Amino acid sequence: MDTAEWYNTFAAMEARGQSATYEMLAGRIADDAELLALIEQLPEPKRQPNLLFGAVRFLGGPVGDYQAFRAWTVAEWEAVRRTMHARRTQTNEPGRCAVLLPVLAGLPQPLALIEAGSSAGLCLYPDRYRYRYDDRPVIGADGSPVELECRTDGPVPVPRGMPSVVWRAGVDLNPLDVRSAEDVRWLESLVWPEQEERFRRLRGAVSVARAAEPARLVRGDLNEVVGGLIAQVPAGATPVVFHSSVLAYVPLEERKALADKVRDCRWISNEPVGVLPFVDGRLPRPAPRDRLVCVLALDGRPLAFTGPHGQFLDWFA
Repeated sequence: MDTAEWYNTFAAMEARGQSATYEMLAGRIADDAELLALIEQLPEPKRQPNLLFGAVRFLGGPVGDYQAFRAWTVAEWEAVRRTMHARRTQTNEPGRCAVLLPVLAGLPQPLALIEAGSSAGLCLYPDRYRYRYDDRPVIGADGSPVELECRTDGPVPVPRGMPSVVWRAGVDLNPLDVRSAEDVRWLESLVWPEQEERFRRLRGAVSVARAAEPARLVRGDLNEVVGGLIAQVPAGATPVVFHSSVLAYVPLEERKALADKVRDCRWISNEPVGVLPFVDGRLPRPAPRDRLVCVLALDGRPLAFTGPHGQFLDWFA
């Protein structure tokens, strides 16, 4: 799709109901020829709305008023452009652990977790958070500063306890360090306006990761690194390769290659509809068309539709 259509789709399918500020900005940019021309100077993968808005906020620009946003962005375009070139969206949303947990808890224990597209590794600590599914009692790590809420529909196998995780590793083209103030500030810039709860849980998850034993985060291409990490899994642990809202930024052939590489592991994918067509082809019912949803799958078998930030879990019968 062209850039204007991309921003219109983002406004209608992703931001609507989640961030009025980003819905407004994306819709106005879609009709702003001058600003679109600047954005189109960037390579296509770097034109994404999240990256632009995160870069402006990271640099201290305004986002609440379109004219102020536009004037600042045009005046500071060189700094914005450099930041968009250097950074990636890398939204490290710990809320996604709420949709991963029922699958992780149902696998043979203990687990060795390997996350593709790990960012700062905050989703590598699902056993260190607390969870509330609908109005059920809270489960999870006592005293955790992070409580994740998730609405459910269908026969969700809500676990009674936490999975046992004995090893954690991740791969990313640009791993972020929870001990780096600048890296954490970038993560904070990627949290959408109005989403104060996401901001609080991000900070809580950063504190969890800082206090825990460090996960091994490796810089590199996921298809070149994942095999080596699988080979390091401790004996007796179930290797689990997982990823969530990552593969849209990877060419389709590389997505297929990853699926081939994880055949000897348990593979959990949680990607937007359309990203893994060879998984979507097994869906038992059509995906909603009025909102963005992800498909949660185990070993290529679809299990549920999920919210992009882990806010809901719609389990298939």
